[in-house]
Amino acid sequence: MAHFSEQRFRTVSVFGLGYVGLPTAAVFAAAGVRVIGVDINADAVASINAGRPHIVEPNLEELLERVVAAGSLRATTKPEPADVYVIAVPTPFRDGKKPDLSYVMSATDMIAPLLKSGDLVILESTSPVGATEQVAARLSEHRSDLIFPNQSADGCDVNVAHCPERILPGRVLHEVVHNDRVVGGLTPSCSEAACAFYKIAVKGDCHVTNARTAELCKLSENAFRDVNIAFANELSLICDRLGVDVWELISLTNKHPRVNVLRPGAGVGGHCIAVDPWFIVDSAPEEASLIHAARLVNDGKPAWVAAQVGDIVQTLGGVPTIACMGLAYKPDVDDLRESPSIEVVLRLVQGGSGRVLVCEPFIDTLPPVLANTGVELVSVDTALGADVIVFLTPHAQFQAIPAQALAGKQVLDPCGIGR
Repeated sequence: MAHFSEQRFRTVSVFGLGYVGLPTAAVFAAAGVRVIGVDINADAVASINAGRPHIVEPNLEELLERVVAAGSLRATTKPEPADVYVIAVPTPFRDGKKPDLSYVMSATDMIAPLLKSGDLVILESTSPVGATEQVAARLSEHRSDLIFPNQSADGCDVNVAHCPERILPGRVLHEVVHNDRVVGGLTPSCSEAACAFYKIAVKGDCHVTNARTAELCKLSENAFRDVNIAFANELSLICDRLGVDVWELISLTNKHPRVNVLRPGAGVGGHCIAVDPWFIVDSAPEEASLIHAARLVNDGKPAWVAAQVGDIVQTLGGVPTIACMGLAYKPDVDDLRESPSIEVVLRLVQGGSGRVLVCEPFIDTLPPVLANTGVELVSVDTALGADVIVFLTPHAQFQAIPAQALAGKQVLDPCGIGR
């Protein structure tokens, strides 16, 4: 087996400068590596090169400003040669909940012409099982002059591995460095190369496995969370039917030393937990019945919340004003990806429930899906003037709202503000 040194990886190119790619690029730049960030969004590239992140993440702006000023990190829309290529692009699903690897393959196509012997390609994007093998196969189709791990188990010119990100928005800079990593190379040598690369900036342990296990590991982590959240969301529906306070129930249930029921909410959002379980269902539909059922429970929660608002509106009469508090899928971030709050708002608009306001302190403009719908983006003070207040995201700013500000209002709180 070959031995790899950190010095071999002088230049790193990160494809996709979003919630994962940009912090990762900044962390490696701070560790002394020359980093080239690649993204198709020209506005994001310009902002990054000015030292200003286009996403909200604690301490990222300070770090980015420092590494850009030092010349350690720059962004571009055109790929450039490097020693390591990290693919951190989105992996959404298409109609029918089928995995969409088009962004991954587009990045692969851009990397292929730049490769030289000794390079390392790492797929960080959360992907269905077999995706890393597809990346290697696609690279080999482009470059017949190089040997890839899908062509030879004894040795290859370009190493390919999967190392899924394991980060929590709001704690990304800490977790990129300190979390353990699962490294799945297509060969043992590929794994060794990837581990050597991550040790440049990562203080957590690198756990080596094969690519398929690494891919399924990330999907399993998120499916585990999804199933447990679905249990909490289903409990909230049962409690509503039976006239039981779900928050008191969960608090008492969790007094058991071996029980830890999670918190229900308006649904499940984010690019990971709301998406990744579908990759497992797609790969093994007959075996993944529990994972599938959990997805249906969580995907159905926004419709239930909107129906609850509709019931309140019917008791008021007229055309009430409804304030939806929070669009982000989790508290204290600006991340709207797959947010169940957005679906609740859309259902209220489509149902003609009344005048709909949205209060989301972490954004300046409504997302395109809510543009031209009549929805208004307002401040907290304006939102509190509404007839119906619906808490959809438990932002700290919302939790600080005094009880007297809600006096006389119809309040629906599926996310448990203050509970």
